[in-house]
Amino acid sequence: MGSEMESNVYQIKVNEMINLLVPLYAKQQPKNVPSIMLWGPPGVGKSQGVKAFARELQVMTNKKVVCTDVRLLLFNPVDLRGIPVADAKRELAVWLKPQIFQMDEDPNIINILFLDEISAAPLSVQASAYQMTLDRVVGEHKLPDNCIIIAAGNRVTDKSVAYKMPKALANRMTHLEIVSEVDDWKQWAIPAGVDSKVIGFINWKNSSLFRFDPSNDDVAFPSPRSWEMVDKYLKIYNDVEAAFPLIAGAIGKGAATEFKGYIKVFDKLPNIKDIFDGVEKNVPAEDPSLLYALSAALASYAPKADMKQLENVLIYFKKMPTEYAALTIRDMCIIKSVKDNFLQCKQWLEWCKKNKSFVL
Repeated sequence: MGSEMESNVYQIKVNEMINLLVPLYAKQQPKNVPSIMLWGPPGVGKSQGVKAFARELQVMTNKKVVCTDVRLLLFNPVDLRGIPVADAKRELAVWLKPQIFQMDEDPNIINILFLDEISAAPLSVQASAYQMTLDRVVGEHKLPDNCIIIAAGNRVTDKSVAYKMPKALANRMTHLEIVSEVDDWKQWAIPAGVDSKVIGFINWKNSSLFRFDPSNDDVAFPSPRSWEMVDKYLKIYNDVEAAFPLIAGAIGKGAATEFKGYIKVFDKLPNIKDIFDGVEKNVPAEDPSLLYALSAALASYAPKADMKQLENVLIYFKKMPTEYAALTIRDMCIIKSVKDNFLQCKQWLEWCKKNKSFVL
């Protein structure tokens, strides 16, 4: 899992983070777990990871999970305490509870207070977060026992809007740095239905998943977040040429031009449904870009396939170069229903025996 950095913050992939935190909060009352701080460059998947964590925690605990996303950058210190109003009976001022603290204390509910972009907040606001992260209070307001606190922010070295976190606040949290990795990203992208053209391109050119460089002034660059934008544009326009200005605006003109050039190979693919139906048996020539496109298209179709179609595609894999067949199977098996069906296919064991090294 991950590796240690020179900065002494542990690096971890998004799905590793989810798999680490879900059992932790499923077994412990949130009030007994220290606050978590997620570091990482813009677009690497911190916010997306927290949302996925919330979904997985709901599944594991069978409790309703409510995530409140708070951007501390937009707050003043007084905003966290609330608005003072007069209490005539006691002849003093009381503080109205801010909306972010209006949480349901029902034990069958888990609240997540997600303090996003905390490192971009002015130091005065970060200082007001001291009580929240350690004592779970701000002024007179107390967070309920069923509330998880997770913060996230960019590093000062990312050249985003970021202040160096005061040591007193930093020492109140457990720190993890989120890093991007293609196989980890696909664990989210494939179930989410990200366009097979995007997945095929990133399989073909892994470095295109994330190209953040704090040393230049590019405002558009490839990242897990910006590829999600590209996917949305493709679904809306269903045509890369029509969507190209927006795609370039999301990932940068250079990466967008590479992507546009790559997807021309999809026109050369055989009919994917015919492959699953056992009608099409020919494998395209061994052009890497074409085989990566074929792999992504097959993996994208797999959730719709029945048992007979999956058996047909396993027969088809015998004609594909083994490394591409293995990549396709790995991507298909990200979807649990497809993986379960594969295990029941008579062709599955035959393929595994023949390709032990790839299976292992």
